[in-house]
Amino acid sequence: MKAPVIPKQSASKVKFDSKQLVGALIVLFAAVCFSSKAVIVKLAYRYHIDSVSLLALRMVFSLPFFILIGALTRKKEVPDVPVKLQDYALLVFYGLMGYYLASLFDFLGLQYITAGLERLILFIYPTLVVVFSWIFLGKKITKYQYIALGLTYSGVLLVLLGDVEVQTSKHLVKGGLLIFASAVTYALYLMGSGVLIPKFGSVRFNSYAMSVAALGVFTHYLINHGTAALLNYVPAVYGYSLLMAILATVVPSYLIAEGIRLVGAGNAAIIGSVGPISTILLAYLFLDETVSGIQLVGTAIVLTGILLITIKKEKRL
Repeated sequence: MKAPVIPKQSASKVKFDSKQLVGALIVLFAAVCFSSKAVIVKLAYRYHIDSVSLLALRMVFSLPFFILIGALTRKKEVPDVPVKLQDYALLVFYGLMGYYLASLFDFLGLQYITAGLERLILFIYPTLVVVFSWIFLGKKITKYQYIALGLTYSGVLLVLLGDVEVQTSKHLVKGGLLIFASAVTYALYLMGSGVLIPKFGSVRFNSYAMSVAALGVFTHYLINHGTAALLNYVPAVYGYSLLMAILATVVPSYLIAEGIRLVGAGNAAIIGSVGPISTILLAYLFLDETVSGIQLVGTAIVLTGILLITIKKEKRL
């Protein structure tokens, strides 16, 4: 009797699951890199630099990478879907949303609240992505996404429960609203990028979007500071800006774009919820903040939610 032959459909399913796992790992690493930004910003603020100038320095160091990578991949990455003029207009819109306005609101908010509270408010965006995708794109929220959202958010709240002290600052509401605005604009970017990446390709889309965002930042800086040069800070500020440009901007931005292509915007947003956990660990290492047992429990819950959506693939409707 001959051995049973594995159907081709099963083989393709295994391949699809492997793709989901790789995409999830890419998004996870990108989230850790992105999460380092809040810690780096807090370190740079110790040297009395304003938020717009720090954001401009971040883009000064990162823009050459985006221009170079975009130029090198312009002919190599040619998607099958034709790109229309309307798509370029949407790219400009989402580029300004995702990496200009979202970053600006985030940097401004970090002047008023702690890094831990910033992460808690900012990471409302996975819920916003799923909701916006349902409202504007008609994407159904699957039961696994509901479960994963519940696990990840309960874990995040548990982690930050004992870490975020009650703040009496009169700027608390102002800072919180700025970070919430950052979450909204970044969620809109993620939703839009999921539509545009298949048309431009992940690398080309990210290069163009980040270049647009950099132009927005430079325009804002010139309006605020005129032609004043960014050459009057101590060397540490430039070191932190360079580190933020490479580790917390260039590398994760390309990874997250590729991750969205592999696992979808909704799942990428949910996996990215590990960011607050990573921020707490980085703050422990570089800002001397403590890590409690309740934070470790919360970390385990968040990772459980992430594992759930890597095993259960998103349903294609």
